[in-house]
Amino acid sequence: MKQPIKNIMIFGDSYSTFTGYIPEGYAVYYTPAGRPETDVTKVEETWWHRVCTDLDLNLVLNNSWSGSTLCNTGYSGDCSRTNSFLHRLDVLKDEGFFTANEIDTVFIFGCTNDSWANAPLGEVKFGDWTKEDLACVCPAICCFIGRVKENLTDANVVFLINTDLKPQIGEAVKAASEHYGTAYIEMKTIDKRSGHPTVQGMKDIADQVEAFVRAEA
Repeated sequence: MKQPIKNIMIFGDSYSTFTGYIPEGYAVYYTPAGRPETDVTKVEETWWHRVCTDLDLNLVLNNSWSGSTLCNTGYSGDCSRTNSFLHRLDVLKDEGFFTANEIDTVFIFGCTNDSWANAPLGEVKFGDWTKEDLACVCPAICCFIGRVKENLTDANVVFLINTDLKPQIGEAVKAASEHYGTAYIEMKTIDKRSGHPTVQGMKDIADQVEAFVRAEA
């Protein structure tokens, strides 16, 4: 890691949501009422809350939106002005978030919906992105990581690669991480129901993140 971890932010999808802990108006998956397909009902059970508690970290922002894709192709088509990771990053930049806050580490946990929604994959590309490129997963991954680095030059950037993704997506994350000098954690196992982490699955994620952080410290 480039520097010690203390003040973190998250870019995520349903896996990282919990009622009251994401921006107002963002779609949420995990709630105190729970869901039939998962047993997670407490924020303390989420992967990120576990990591923050165990490593004594300050969560500055959890920018997670359930059902969101990293690229600009969502389940209903173009999401470049609604909830894509790329759009949400642009919103934060325009609002001055990155200059107003001290962030030393960014965890990115996405592309699950890109895989599920069958968004076009495209090819790894490190610049001159077109609108068409950013509607595709692989070039969008490169663009997103690059833009995070532009806005937080000295921050640690860590991409969590989910299990059960299309293999091209994981390979694109690895290629982009190598290109930009960022990090990734390839998840080995996550207990899930209906594709979403259970309480045990959240612990599985947290354990792997904590092991990575401690190994890199």
